Amino acid sequence: MSPDRLIYMANQIGTFFKSQGHDKAVPGIADHIQKFWDPRMRSAILAHLNAGGAGLDPDVQKALRAVK
Repeated sequence: MSPDRLIYMANQIGTFFKSQGHDKAVPGIADHIQKFWDPRMRSAILAHLNAGGAGLDPDVQKALRAVK
């Protein structure tokens, strides 16, 4: 799966959880990615985050740091 597609998907998850407020959104995003993303997808998005995380919403970036 392309990095652009993973960024889009991660940001969509972030948009869904944003309405719950920052304190619930970040753990919700992390939990969703941990539970439902294939390990290859998680590895690819974490590699993107480690390379700077361009295009990722700030809450998504925080959530991905928690997934590590």
